[in-house]
Amino acid sequence: MSNARRVLVVEDTTAMRESLCRIVQRQGWNYDQAVDGETALDVLRKKDIDVMVVDLRMPGMSGLEVLRAGRIVSPGTQVIIITAFGTIENAVEAMKLGALDFIVKPFKRSTIVRAVGKALQRRGTLGGINEEEEIIGTTQAIREALTAVRVVAPTSATVLIVGESGTGKELIANAIQKSSARKDGPFVKVNCAALPVTLLESELFGHEKGSFTGAVSQRKGRFELADGGTIFLDEVGQFMPSTQAKLLRILQSGEFERVGGVRTLSVDVRVIAATNVDLDAALKNGSFREDLFYRLNVVRINMPPLRERPEDIPLLAEYFLRKCNLKESKNVTSICPETIEVLKRYSWPGNVRELENAIERAIVFSDGDCIQLWDLPHELAGSEGRIPRGVSVKIGTSVKEAERKLIEQTLNRTNGDKRAAANLLGISLRTLYRKLEDNNRK
Repeated sequence: MSNARRVLVVEDTTAMRESLCRIVQRQGWNYDQAVDGETALDVLRKKDIDVMVVDLRMPGMSGLEVLRAGRIVSPGTQVIIITAFGTIENAVEAMKLGALDFIVKPFKRSTIVRAVGKALQRRGTLGGINEEEEIIGTTQAIREALTAVRVVAPTSATVLIVGESGTGKELIANAIQKSSARKDGPFVKVNCAALPVTLLESELFGHEKGSFTGAVSQRKGRFELADGGTIFLDEVGQFMPSTQAKLLRILQSGEFERVGGVRTLSVDVRVIAATNVDLDAALKNGSFREDLFYRLNVVRINMPPLRERPEDIPLLAEYFLRKCNLKESKNVTSICPETIEVLKRYSWPGNVRELENAIERAIVFSDGDCIQLWDLPHELAGSEGRIPRGVSVKIGTSVKEAERKLIEQTLNRTNGDKRAAANLLGISLRTLYRKLEDNNRK
């Protein structure tokens, strides 16, 4: 194992903690140690921890609470629970929360070595997926998708990824390609929906000089460019019947002709396709070929919409918080609990992509160290985000005076930006100016 590997030992008993650290050190792995859950979370925030070995029963935060919070702070870290109080209920709960292993004390040194080694191997396989590719989540649907990635990646099978826009279909395709035998070959991506229907066939299969107006020279298509590697066809449900026929042929035999050409060419390309169209319905109405569907649908991976996995929203939001902090050179350290609740209740029509955009927007507008309701886009927070925290009046204050103070404190909160203040108050800019004039006359 590489010395870059880092294990965090979380154990309140000194003798056990030191023993575990020695085991880790003898294997050549780096280690950190923590005596309680709060210290462990601080380490996770500051360092890139591959594996965390955590005791189930500790003063303060329990091992399961550390596991739950750790999944938010560092989603890619693999977790092993150790305990002298092993029960089936504890083991099941730990696994549901994302623990990789559950080990009962007393245990042999070899047991810990095998468990940590397995966790490091899994971190090496999934670390790029979870951290770099942003496929984050603990729900059953996401676990099934990641399992499918691990199983199908080493094969040459055609893959069909199905899901709404913004659910992460391209990320799944990236993960498959990076773990495949073709990872060193070309990886060509085609957004079929972004190309005019009249040009899609030429883009995919190339064209000969003079084959149509504007074809001033011979051009290789995306399939030729992907020879020996992988092609990702995003929104494959957009294909016209003629393009569907050529795609079916290349899937069957690897053969095709350029537009306007007569010479048959052959390529060795793995196809990963994705669609947000209901292809089952397209089969019924005849807009999509049945034989092509079965060629594409060798391995099917379903990406669930974000509204169906609200429990993953805190994990994703925390990840995007760290990512967008770096991008925007900000230091917003957390998301307030009431903000998280609003994020979990929202329907997310734009799915994970919309969540990332919302967090980035909130970070840009935040002037504190915690994302508040009013930092969120208005359509997301709605009326819940209109009145900033800290705006208050005493009992007995008249309605007019309360309104004046509310406007005054909101303007202070927005540093005098009247348009932003009007948005927070839920009134028009013209109404705000009128109220300010009325107050100035008194």
